[in-house]
Amino acid sequence: MNQHEQLAAFVAATAEEFGVPGLSVGILTDGQELTAAHGVTSVDNPLPVTADTLYPLASVSKTVTATAVMRLVAQGRVELDAPVRRYVPELRLADETAAERITVLTLLNHTAGLDWNLVGAAAGDGSLASFVAAMAELPLIAEPGARASYSQAGYNLLGLVIEKVTGLPFEKAVAELVLEPVGLRNSFFDTDDIMVRRFAVGHNRGEDGELRPATPWRAFRSDDRANNPGGGLVSSVSDLLRWARFHLGTGDGVLPAELLRGMREQTVELRASSFGDGIGICWFLREVGGARTIGHGGSGNGQFTELLIVPERNFAVVSLANVGPDGYNANQRVVAWALEHYLGLVEEQPEPVAHDEAKAREVAGRYENDAMVVDVATDGSGLTLAVGIKPEIRAAADEEMPADYEPAAFGFLAEDGDEYVITEGGLTGQRGYFSRDAGGAVTGVDLAGRLFTRSA
Repeated sequence: MNQHEQLAAFVAATAEEFGVPGLSVGILTDGQELTAAHGVTSVDNPLPVTADTLYPLASVSKTVTATAVMRLVAQGRVELDAPVRRYVPELRLADETAAERITVLTLLNHTAGLDWNLVGAAAGDGSLASFVAAMAELPLIAEPGARASYSQAGYNLLGLVIEKVTGLPFEKAVAELVLEPVGLRNSFFDTDDIMVRRFAVGHNRGEDGELRPATPWRAFRSDDRANNPGGGLVSSVSDLLRWARFHLGTGDGVLPAELLRGMREQTVELRASSFGDGIGICWFLREVGGARTIGHGGSGNGQFTELLIVPERNFAVVSLANVGPDGYNANQRVVAWALEHYLGLVEEQPEPVAHDEAKAREVAGRYENDAMVVDVATDGSGLTLAVGIKPEIRAAADEEMPADYEPAAFGFLAEDGDEYVITEGGLTGQRGYFSRDAGGAVTGVDLAGRLFTRSA
């Protein structure tokens, strides 16, 4: 088989193994683009998925928002070390001192100390201004600059910075700053642009095992613009390969080469994170088989996205899957296969140590952030971790929300450490750690780059 046939066979087998209705994959290797797709856009209204089928990118959108900010930096209109209040003077937070100290850079690298997201903050007119006005209610999880914790809210705040500096709606500003000059002609925010093209519908698996189309189509309603900076872009494999080429290049007159490449430089270290070893300007950095990679993933309502770039090898892989939660594991399989098949790079998977019941009882309990809960339990022979949307938020929601993750086995990576790895279920391979206070009591758990504080 030639390269195209090998990729197509692998994509088809992966989609079947993980029950993905529609899987679209792209590879950039040696300057050549290879694409393959298997399945359909929707189980109810099926059309074949292709390299041009539109999928919600969810958090991969942050890479575009960050690049737009960096273009404003290049133009001298934004400074990375400037306090955000220079651009958004109306910003109010629960901690006034923190509001003064948060900078543009701490938003870009998730060290602003903001909790993950503010559910329902845009219930008014759905604007970025209304979202930021409600941020006074968002808990702070750390002092600005003290540690990394992934924050959707932080990127939505960056969206308002872009609006304030340019005087344009966020979506129009990003189109002029990034999408149009880079040539991303198949990337959109507006539902009116999406619905006249072929797009993939997300799916969630019910308790009966049947797949059902997910609504809302993105993780939020189409009139909720406030989440566009952190997760609202819609695109395709073909455009994401073009996006990867741009970030592998010299800036194409959009960004000076030194600023573009500077986005890959580590600004903060990560501990025991599946995201990687550190964060640059938005990009997550990790080493695989001795090669440095940059990447970002995204998860929406029954949709998962993965983009990984290996700059030193001029290589990229894109995987878009329209099912939850198994789309995440399908994408991880695609990325691992592509790295090994094309570059000979294999990432070692950590193995947990034997169960320690005394330690298990120390960490068992409930942990929360502003929107979600993590329940850790032990049955005497093993630990499980379950994560889901807070029941009160789910009950109050007018729209369907993604399913919770059922309890899944996990184990510690060292007898004398607090780092762990999940070994089954939709979060297989996710790494994190438990944090402790000065007296040694467990105070929180990091999962998927987010801090959950112990509540019980």
